[in-house]
Amino acid sequence: MLHTMSTTVDPSSERSAAEVNEEIRALWRRSGGTLSVEQREEYQRLVLEWAAAAPHPVKAA
Repeated sequence: MLHTMSTTVDPSSERSAAEVNEEIRALWRRSGGTLSVEQREEYQRLVLEWAAAAPHPVKAA
């Protein structure tokens, strides 16, 4: 069975990368290191949210 993942992040989210990272860490702690299907979906959503919130390095010209 294939599962699809949404690649959209809720634009109304105003959480910092650090806040999202803490939620990711809490998810892993709760799971005991093995994610269920539902937890994997939540993890994927959180990683996308974290990436959108993370500071992006500025390239020198």
